[in-house]
Amino acid sequence: MRHRVAAAALLMLTATLQSGCGYALAGRGSFLPSYIHTIGIPTFANRTTIFNLETLLTDKVRSEFIGRGKYQILPESTGVDALLTGEITGISIAPSSFSTTQIASRYAITLSARIQLRDVREAKILWENPSIFFRQEYEATSGTSVTDPSAFFQQDLNALDRMSAEFARTIVSAILEAF
Repeated sequence: MRHRVAAAALLMLTATLQSGCGYALAGRGSFLPSYIHTIGIPTFANRTTIFNLETLLTDKVRSEFIGRGKYQILPESTGVDALLTGEITGISIAPSSFSTTQIASRYAITLSARIQLRDVREAKILWENPSIFFRQEYEATSGTSVTDPSAFFQQDLNALDRMSAEFARTIVSAILEAF
């Protein structure tokens, strides 16, 4: 009986000590200052030929922040605690694998962007990546070769949606989890 009481006390002590260890569930932490409650995310600039790419990427990043549930996200750049700005600087597509008949069967899409999160109150940069590259591979949607991103996205609209969702998850995780 005495061993059970001692084991229970040890278990409770261990649980109490571990609860304050500083670990958090992945994707739920934040390394931003505690006074940041509102983040402005105006529409990103688009330096590519892909129509509406800036709108799609900006909306996905906003949605990803909203999904984290900790911050109020606004499309403005004024009246906010922090400001996230972005510029899509390039996008390219290239075949990454071929069938036995030498027709492209997979494509690699590479997107480059500039992203910065600025603390408006302290006028300092909290996080930035001046040349983030994001690469995704997709199955070919037809038997013909497509090396123009606009043509590819017209054939496979889901590819752009999948790529933008992964881009948003990557950016928001990097900002909130200080990676």
